[in-house]
Amino acid sequence: MTGVTDVPAAVQKTITVSASIERAFKVFAEGYDSWWPRTHHIGKVPMQKAIIEAREGGRCYTIQTDGSECDWGRVLVWDPPRRLVLAWQITHEWGYEPNLEKSSEVDIRFTPEPGGRTRVDLEHRHFERHGAGGTAMRTAVDSTGGWGTLLELFKARVEETQ
Repeated sequence: MTGVTDVPAAVQKTITVSASIERAFKVFAEGYDSWWPRTHHIGKVPMQKAIIEAREGGRCYTIQTDGSECDWGRVLVWDPPRRLVLAWQITHEWGYEPNLEKSSEVDIRFTPEPGGRTRVDLEHRHFERHGAGGTAMRTAVDSTGGWGTLLELFKARVEETQ
C-alpha cells in the first residue's frame, strides 16, 4: 500500500507581472502561442503553433510543421480572468496520455495586486496519477526549463506587449 509520503509533492511557482488581471489571463491562455517555447512539445516533428482552446473541455494541442496536430491536455476549468486548470496529459516519457485519470493537473490562478499588477500562482499537482513516472515528471517540470523558466517567458511577453 502506498503511503501519503510516497505521493510526489505539488510543484508551486509564483510570479508577479506588470499587467492587469485581464491582460495576464488573456496572454497566458489565449496568447499561449506567443510565449510558449518551440522546444517544449511532444510532437514527432517541429512545432509550428501552440493552442489552448478558450473554453472548459477545450483541447490543449500543438500544430506541427507538417500540419499534424498533437494533443497534450484538456481545459478542466475556464474561469477568466481568475483561474485556468489544465489536464497535463503528458507521460514522463514525453508522450500523450489519453486517459484523464492518469494525468496530472496544472492550476493557474490570477490575483490582482496594487498598482495594476497581477500575481500568478501556478500549481502542478497529482503526479501520483502518472504512476511509476510521477516522480520523474515532477522533477522535470520543477527543474531548469520547467515551470519557473516558463513563467519568466510568460512575464516577458505579457510585459512587452502592453
